[in-house]
Amino acid sequence: MRTHDHRKAAGIRALGAGLAGIIAAATLSACGSAEPVNEEERLRVVATTGLLADIVGNVAGEDALVTALIPNGRDPHSFESSLRTTRDVAHAEVQFANGLLLEPHNLLDTMREVGQSPVIEVADRASTVGAELIPLVENAALDAVWLGLRVTNATNSEPVDFALNRVEGPGEVSAYVMSTFGVPTPLFNSADGVDAQDATSLPANAHTHVSWGFSAPGIYSLYFQNQDTPVTIAVGVAPPPGRQVIDSGHIDIASDQATGAVRLEDGETVIDPAEAVIAVPSTTYQPIPADPAYRFLGVPGHETYLLPQAVLGKHIHGEVDPHLWHNVANVIAYVDVIAEELVKADPTNGDRYRERARAYQQRLRELDERVRRTIEGIPPERRQLVTTHHGYAYLEQGYGMKSAGFVTPNPAVEPSPRDVVTLQRTLENLRVPAVFLEPQAVPSASTLTQTAAQLGVEVCTIYGDTLDERAPTYVRFMEHNARELARCLNPTTRSHP
Repeated sequence: MRTHDHRKAAGIRALGAGLAGIIAAATLSACGSAEPVNEEERLRVVATTGLLADIVGNVAGEDALVTALIPNGRDPHSFESSLRTTRDVAHAEVQFANGLLLEPHNLLDTMREVGQSPVIEVADRASTVGAELIPLVENAALDAVWLGLRVTNATNSEPVDFALNRVEGPGEVSAYVMSTFGVPTPLFNSADGVDAQDATSLPANAHTHVSWGFSAPGIYSLYFQNQDTPVTIAVGVAPPPGRQVIDSGHIDIASDQATGAVRLEDGETVIDPAEAVIAVPSTTYQPIPADPAYRFLGVPGHETYLLPQAVLGKHIHGEVDPHLWHNVANVIAYVDVIAEELVKADPTNGDRYRERARAYQQRLRELDERVRRTIEGIPPERRQLVTTHHGYAYLEQGYGMKSAGFVTPNPAVEPSPRDVVTLQRTLENLRVPAVFLEPQAVPSASTLTQTAAQLGVEVCTIYGDTLDERAPTYVRFMEHNARELARCLNPTTRSHP
């Protein structure tokens, strides 16, 4: 129950309106009480970003005054609180933040110290009502498929030889494991020719984690166990169309001892290698370690594509990607959290908040379908997203886009020379027709724009964290991104902007 003194006074004044007011109130729709008499009657709400404020506003309607603390066009990651921020927070009765470390600490500290109410971190709460969170990977090179070896259906306990018989491709291939003491032990290496030495012994019905090196971008065909069907691997280039693309999770090249066949398996699913391609992203492009133990990969300091050994290589910050709104399904969950908090703060208008929430969620479901249809119009091999930084994992999650490359994983970090080389290789190898730049990032995105200009690649606009006059609402924000992706990546629409 809201018990602020000015609310009580307004309620007493309302009683003096007389019988005419009571009769008029009876004619209102069943959605709840009358519209607020004046601004003083409205629930005061703050939300950290313009995006979040727009979502809150669609639920609050005219029953609340919703203020965005971070102006549109400003980067929420680096915003600094002002006296105006403090004033808005001090007057607020409900406070919403995205959370998951999107907003700077100084802003959240202001909200917690000055605000009248707890800070509702919507993204984390939304994960309890259907939103799906994606962890942040510390090293983007590790955010790739884990490719191991496996032996299945062995009838005895004897070790099984696993041999590489032939390699076709633009460069050399090597596979190795790391010993307990961190020393690499090569299993296969085509640099010195493929022969009887390119084999390893595996325990029966077991699998092992393996690291892989590829010296050049392109399509590789690897033949194992004297089989005629190769395992196809696309390294730093777009996978050939018409095949199942395996680009994440743990997959093994498996030798079936019952049939002699070579398959791709993850422990549950069996995939025919003739129907699949393993995709190795450009983010795995990195220098060969200086340690002499890695000389089998090539000259130390030269660049190569390295797939990490599973489990031992993957490191997570312990943080979660905060940009959930790039998947509309997550924002539908946001609305549930927001409506619940507004009803708690202002139960008198609870039915109105709930009704608006239901109506807005229906509009969001329709938006979700429009975005999906638009992006599905892009051929799968062209759904390659190259941006200034890695902030679009939820666009991948919801709509099948692939984060093919970025200048730097973190917008606060200047790109290194290797970041620039990796970006250029990505654009060249994938033949990406366009890169995408956030409007507010234009002044600081010279690396992306210069590289794109050198290669004749179009620079298109994508919205990441903030609204502006061209995308003043969340719905318009998502519609713009979907249309721009289709316009810039779909060959059938590129000539008709």
